[in-house]
Amino acid sequence: MKQADLILTNAHVLTMDEQMKQFPQGAVAVQGESILAVGPADDIIREFNAPVLIDCGGKVVMPGLINAHTHVPMTLLRGLADDLRLDVWLLGYMMPVEREFVSPDFVRLGTQIACAEMIRSGVTTFADMYYFEEDIARATAEAGMRALCAQTVLKFPTPDAQYFEESLAMARDFITRWKDHPLIIPSVAPHAPYTCTDEILRSTAALAAEFDVPLHTHLAETAQEVDNMRREQGMPVIPYVKKQGLFEAKVLAAHCVHVDEGELRTMLHAGAGVAHNPSSNLKLASGIAPVSRMLAVGLNVGIGTDGPASNNDLDMFEEIRLAAFLAKGSTSDPTTVPAPQALLMASRLGAQAMHIGHLTGSLEPGKRADLIVVNIFPLHNAPRFLRDENSVYSQLVYAAKSTDVTDVMVNGRWLMRDRTLLTLNETELIQAGQEYARRIDTFLIQREQSILSKLVAIGGAMEEESFEIQVKVPLERIEPILESLQKPLVHILRKRHYHEYDTYFFFPQEEEGILRYREDDFVNEKGEVYNVRSRLTLIGAHEHHLPQVLLSRSRYYAPASHSLRFYREYFKPQREVEIQKDRLRFLISFKETEFFVNLDTLTMPPLGHFLEIKARTWSRKDARQKADLTQELLAYLGAPTDQTIISDYIDMVQSEKR
Repeated sequence: MKQADLILTNAHVLTMDEQMKQFPQGAVAVQGESILAVGPADDIIREFNAPVLIDCGGKVVMPGLINAHTHVPMTLLRGLADDLRLDVWLLGYMMPVEREFVSPDFVRLGTQIACAEMIRSGVTTFADMYYFEEDIARATAEAGMRALCAQTVLKFPTPDAQYFEESLAMARDFITRWKDHPLIIPSVAPHAPYTCTDEILRSTAALAAEFDVPLHTHLAETAQEVDNMRREQGMPVIPYVKKQGLFEAKVLAAHCVHVDEGELRTMLHAGAGVAHNPSSNLKLASGIAPVSRMLAVGLNVGIGTDGPASNNDLDMFEEIRLAAFLAKGSTSDPTTVPAPQALLMASRLGAQAMHIGHLTGSLEPGKRADLIVVNIFPLHNAPRFLRDENSVYSQLVYAAKSTDVTDVMVNGRWLMRDRTLLTLNETELIQAGQEYARRIDTFLIQREQSILSKLVAIGGAMEEESFEIQVKVPLERIEPILESLQKPLVHILRKRHYHEYDTYFFFPQEEEGILRYREDDFVNEKGEVYNVRSRLTLIGAHEHHLPQVLLSRSRYYAPASHSLRFYREYFKPQREVEIQKDRLRFLISFKETEFFVNLDTLTMPPLGHFLEIKARTWSRKDARQKADLTQELLAYLGAPTDQTIISDYIDMVQSEKR
C-alpha cells in the first residue's frame, strides 16, 4: 500500500475541479503539504495507509474558501465610520487615522485578528493590499494561512512611505526576498488609477512582470471614477490602464463595477482576474458589478469581502450567498449564478483570478492541502434532500453559516480542529484590538473639529500633488516677460486672464494650516468677466529643503458652492486677510517640463507686479529636478534672479503688516 500522512474519510467530498466531481462517500489522502489522492472512501482506504485516519461523520470536505480581495489590517478600523459617502469615509476618517496609527505593530495585530476570523469562517487563502505588507506577510505565515500580499503604491504620502518611489523600492525588496515562500505570494498593488500617476501604473506593471508575480489593484469601482476618467483622459478606466501597460502584468482587479462588454473582453484577452465584492459595493453604494456577463465571457471571477472597515466582516459564506442573490436580482433571472457557480467563484475561480490556481482552489492530487470540513447537519440546514446531486451546493450557499466550519487545514497543517484555533489566541487579540480602539477614539474626538475634517465633510475634497515648488521675483513692468514668453524654448500650452479675490482664514492652532477661499473671475480679451469659479484650498506647512524655491506640502482643495459668509460661520476662523490681484496665467512647456507662469499685479494691498513660477508633482525626485529648471527658466525669461522671493503672497502681506 502507498503511504500517506493522514486520510480524511466518511466525508462528502466536493473537489471543485474542472469536472466538478463530488464523492458523497469520499476520502482525501494528504502527504506533507500536498493532496495525495481524492476519491471514493473505499478506494482510498484500500490503496493508502496512514498513521492518522479521521472520520468526518458525513460532513463536507471541500477546498478552503478564497477571499480574493481584502485589506486585513483594517479589522482594527471596523465600525470606525459607517454610513458615509465614500470621499468623506476615506478622506475624513480612514486616511487620517491610518496616517496616525498604521505601523508594523498595527498591521501585525490587525492581520492576526483577520486571520483568526477568516480561519473560523473557512478561508484558507486571501488576497491583500495594504501598507507594511511584509509585516502582514510575516503575521499571515505565522498563522499558517496562504496569501497574496501586495505592497500598496500611491501618489499620496502613506503610513510607510513619504513618496511613491519609496513604496516601489519597498515592493521590489519585498518581492525579491519572499518570491519562493511556501505560503506567501509577494506582489505589488498600484492602489487605483485615480490615486496613481501614469508612471506608477507603468512602473508597478513592469515590476510585476519582471518577477512574474500578480499585480493587485482597484478598477472602475464607482461611477464617479469612470466619469472623471472619461473627462480627464477621454476614455474609460480599462482602456486607460491598458494604455499604461498595466495588463502586461498578471492583474487581479478588484470591483470592476462600471465596465462594459468591450472592457470585459479586453480584460479576458489580457488574462486578468476579477475580485467581486458584493457587500462592500452595496454598503458604499458603488453599484452592482455585471458578474453574469463577466462569467459569460469567460473571465475568472472570484469573491472578496473587501476590507473589514467597508463590509464590516470577513465572512465569505455571507459573500457567496449575496453574490448569488445580487446576480439574480440585478438580471431578473433566478437561474443566473446558481449555487455551484457561486461556490466555484469562492474556490477554484477565485484562485485562478489571483493567478494561483496551480496551487490551490480545488481538491486535486498535487495541489496544496488547503481544505475545510463543514457540518451540514445543524438545525438551520435540515432536512437534507438527496434527489438532486447539486443539493449539497445549495445547502452550502443558501443555508450554511461560517460557524458550521469545524476544521481548517492549510498546506497540510491544521489551523483549526473542532472549532478550536491552533495557531492564534483570539482572547488576547480581542483585548489588544480594543486598546487600539480606545486610542483611535481619543484621537478622533480631539480631531473631530479639525479644519480638514470639516473641509472633507462639505464634499468633493481632494488632495493635490504632494509637492508644489514656487518662486517669484518683483517686476517693474510685466511687458518684458510677456515678450520673453515668445522665445523659442518656451511653448505656451494655455493662457488665462483672471481677477482673483482671496480670503485667507487663520486658526488658533497653526498646525491646522491656512484655509483660502478664492473667487476667480475669468476675463476675456475685451476685459469682460465671462465666468466665475470659487474654491477652497487648505494650505499646509512649507518646507525650505530645496535651494531658492518654496516647497509646499499637504494641500487639499474643494469646490466652494456656498457663500463666503457661510464659510465664515462654518469654519469660525480666528482672523482673516484679504488679497486681490490681476493674474495672467500661462501653462508652458520649457525643456519638456510643464510650468505655470503667473504675471501678477497685487491691487490689495498694492504691492506691485510679480513673476511667479509654479510646478507640481507627486515625486520628491521630480520636485528637485523642477526646482533646478525653475532657476534656468527665470534666467531665460530675463527675470532678476538675484531678487527671488520664496514666500507665498499671504506671507508677504503678513510681513508688510508687521
